[in-house]
Amino acid sequence: MIRTEEMILNVGPQHPSTHGVFRLLVHLDGELITKAEPVIGYLHRGTEKLAENLQYTQIIPYTDRMDYLSAMTNNYVICHAVETMMNIKVPERADYLRVIAMELGRVASHLVWWGTYLLDLGATSPFIYMFREREMIINMLNELSGGRLTFNYMRVGGVKWDAPEGWIEKVKEFIPYMREQVKGYHTLVTGNEIFVNRVTGIGKYTKEDALNYSLSGPNLRCTGVKWDLRKDEPYSIYDRFDFDVITQEGGDALARYHVRTKEIEESLKILEQACEQFPAEGEIMAKVPKIIKAPKGEAYVRIESPRGEIGCYISSEGKKEPYRLKFRRPSFYNLQILPKLLEGENIANMIAILGAIDIVLGEVDG
Repeated sequence: MIRTEEMILNVGPQHPSTHGVFRLLVHLDGELITKAEPVIGYLHRGTEKLAENLQYTQIIPYTDRMDYLSAMTNNYVICHAVETMMNIKVPERADYLRVIAMELGRVASHLVWWGTYLLDLGATSPFIYMFREREMIINMLNELSGGRLTFNYMRVGGVKWDAPEGWIEKVKEFIPYMREQVKGYHTLVTGNEIFVNRVTGIGKYTKEDALNYSLSGPNLRCTGVKWDLRKDEPYSIYDRFDFDVITQEGGDALARYHVRTKEIEESLKILEQACEQFPAEGEIMAKVPKIIKAPKGEAYVRIESPRGEIGCYISSEGKKEPYRLKFRRPSFYNLQILPKLLEGENIANMIAILGAIDIVLGEVDG
């Protein structure tokens, strides 16, 4: 009779493929995972508690550090919540700049996921190519905001400053270039039999599982649920653009791969339309008080980040600081299904399953 003993393996928190300071406590029977326990909190910054002693404008830089691959989206959700409470109408030109910034950020975020996921699986070249294109986006957002990662560009009522001269033309030129590069990525990766066989059927869950675990974004749409807040609960000026909500039916790592890669193409559609419609002139800030005080009451807004639904709840006592602030962080919710996905799996598939969820630890531990 063969006797085996349980082995407990620590993955992280310094493991490169955990995409941040994330620890996974894995119980093994041979090479099979019997239990997996995520351990979070190493990156905790206390953003929500700190916000209680900060003016609303001072909170914005803290949101940059949550999902640091999609800082513009985080900027927007806090501004949108305050604007909703104060009934502020954002000028049209500012709205277009916000959408262009957010969709460029979405493309850059998906490129980081695409490249690092292939790196997790052992492929080096795609990572280099995808970071090349991401660098072009980062340079454009740098010109717009003055930052390269934590952009801090949006303000309650509009944006910090206008786009530099010729900036919209640069975005227009980037769109066809990016489309050609995406075709090359598909030739390099999507049609690769080794890659397809590696990720097909692993990390699979049903539509019911996705809904029960409150998954959102590509992690929900990979099960066939057609839900995107840009379409289903339009905010800003998203109702002006023609684009598709990408879904897949498989519910596995390959389905999530296809959703994210195709979403890049849909973001390029939005960018193209936004650049064509961009107002030739106009204000970039609404008339707002120098010291912003949200009226007494509460509000909750939600938008579509690259990782899913990010929400912002504010409770106000009518002061210049919020009484309470709470973010619904999609990476935190999406991560909850990981123990279920890993139970009974071979350890060789662990990183491939984790990477397909696409978490950012700054958001998990925000």
